[in-house]
Amino acid sequence: MAQTPYSGADSDSPLNILDIDWIRGSGIFTPVSTTEPASTSKQSVYGIKEPLTSRDVENHSLKSSNSIHILDQSRTHIGTLPVGASGRTVRQPQVAWNSYLLGGVLGVGLYVKSGTILQIGGPGAVLISFTVMGLLSWTVMQCLGEMLALWPISGALIEFVGTFVDRELGVTVGIAYWFTYAINTAAIMFAAAGEMRFWEPTNAVMGTTMFLIAPICLIFFNSFGVEVYGWIEVVAGVLKILGLFAIICSMIAINTGAGSQNEAIGAKYYGGSGYPMFSVSKTVADDWATILFISFSIAIFAFIGVEMAAAAALEVRPENHSRPRQKSDWAWPWPRITVRFCVTWAPFVAYVVYFVAGLMMTMNIPSCNPLLPEATWLKHHSNKTINADTINATCWPNPDNLKRINATGLNHPTLSGFVLSAMFSRIPGLAHFFNAILLMTAISAANTNLYIASRTLFGLFRKLDGNRWKLLAFFGRTNNYQVPVRAMVLSCMFIWIPCLYLIQDGQSPTDAISVLLDVLSQTGSVGCLIVWACESWAFIRFYNCMKAHREELNNLPEFAHVCRFPDRQTQSRYPWRSHGQPLTMYAAVLGCLFVLIVADGAALWKAFHAQSFLTAYLAPICFIALFLTMKFYKYGFRHINWHLEDLSNVNVVKRKIQELDDIKDRATAKDTGKQPIGWPNLWGRV
Repeated sequence: MAQTPYSGADSDSPLNILDIDWIRGSGIFTPVSTTEPASTSKQSVYGIKEPLTSRDVENHSLKSSNSIHILDQSRTHIGTLPVGASGRTVRQPQVAWNSYLLGGVLGVGLYVKSGTILQIGGPGAVLISFTVMGLLSWTVMQCLGEMLALWPISGALIEFVGTFVDRELGVTVGIAYWFTYAINTAAIMFAAAGEMRFWEPTNAVMGTTMFLIAPICLIFFNSFGVEVYGWIEVVAGVLKILGLFAIICSMIAINTGAGSQNEAIGAKYYGGSGYPMFSVSKTVADDWATILFISFSIAIFAFIGVEMAAAAALEVRPENHSRPRQKSDWAWPWPRITVRFCVTWAPFVAYVVYFVAGLMMTMNIPSCNPLLPEATWLKHHSNKTINADTINATCWPNPDNLKRINATGLNHPTLSGFVLSAMFSRIPGLAHFFNAILLMTAISAANTNLYIASRTLFGLFRKLDGNRWKLLAFFGRTNNYQVPVRAMVLSCMFIWIPCLYLIQDGQSPTDAISVLLDVLSQTGSVGCLIVWACESWAFIRFYNCMKAHREELNNLPEFAHVCRFPDRQTQSRYPWRSHGQPLTMYAAVLGCLFVLIVADGAALWKAFHAQSFLTAYLAPICFIALFLTMKFYKYGFRHINWHLEDLSNVNVVKRKIQELDDIKDRATAKDTGKQPIGWPNLWGRV
């Protein structure tokens, strides 16, 4: 009899995805592992246990084992997700789902990056760059969402690329995705420290609050079980959404005349006298096309994380349907999966919110405002001096406001454009309110980034076995509350970097530290863009594979769920077809490659900057180097295999589909010995 994973002193229990009532089945979140008999594990070159097949499950009586059972289905829920033959459901109110989906996308990118784009390219660059990058994120989510509708499995970002493109590339994608969110956790904390400097705290207060208490809180929140942590994220998501709408409404009020100016600003900064719609910062580029490309590379940071919402939305499905588990039940149609809401509307809603917020910011602040944050690779930005005697009257019509700003000591160009607008409106407390929202958003985003990083790292190490991989396998275990604490601690390896913020030169960090943090954060964003490209590539190969083998698969009932191109006489059981295919999938890949190759390097066209070069190409270089290292390690230099996964053989394709189905089906088992959540032993044993 298999040992109960969570009973006794066993603290190396595998993480069960079914406990995540609000995000079960996510492709980028907590991977699933169930108790496996040692005799059924197969070792690969990397010491990885291959998944059990359906036959293995039956032979070892996993379904009837005393340590694993199918969950009770007696509860009534709102917005439920049935699983397997048991009809087991998970619960989450619809409003909680929607708040989490949108709140997970909303971060500090809008607040801190839109001002930089406005400064270098004017209002036109802000609106166009957010529109194009929003469209790109939508096309990527169409590709990823269709595969997730078929296989809402843990570690999906790794499995999809490994199954349809290349195994080593899939692992490399997982490492890149972990690095993206691990380094972004530190970068966002650095940005939060910048927002806190608005109140001019001392080094002691700054260090204690942002670099001691805040990281401890992040680790504390991520140490909760997923049921508690889920509601923490939902509350934070609701607060971020409400805060953003409060900012938008306040910006509209300022534009219509609220505040000290007593007159409506309107569209004065949109092509009016002295306010070009498409301005060009000559210190950055010589023409507006180059400015637009640079704006693309900056704006993409705001959409990083939209793939998280796409996976989470898979939980909201009809209550009275489930996928048939027995071959005799194949006559029943599959459920109408509501992944289309997330894939179609989550990126679109995020884009609309970003567009409206960016529109109001650009209508209230002129692009020539010297307090707007500059491109960080311009070395002179930390030495810029702003005073009311030398300011251009066209750019700043009210020098009295500038004198007020100088009197507060906030004369460095590192503030958000939204905070600047609130400052010049002179509405009492509004700037402090805006800055508090930005600070809360940054800390919440760092918390989410740490969660994703730890679960991604856990997914990479959970299958490792053997003495050679004993050290890495140590991080692929969970505690008795199913929290991968070890992977979370390792994901905090970059969290010390923001402490360098305390090394000051005047009122701003030194150039070296600013460059370091900008390179690391942008490198993480570029890494996520690489993951997007690989996932879109995986869908292209999947799409063409299903089209090439449609005749063979249409005749087999057990593969009816993957028949994207069924016969006209056959009722389709394909869960969901994404929009605009096949044009959408090629647009997604080409768009990602354009940003990676062209837009990210546009900052080098005027003059070479070491920081710009590292920001654009450090992540791709490291990604390729890691991929080649894994190839050489597995095959050796003489026998290296450069061929992609064979999708021309229908038997190989069937096996791959069955493996993905098995991973999904095995997620229906759940342990009975789960300990109740309680304050005396809230986090369980490490």
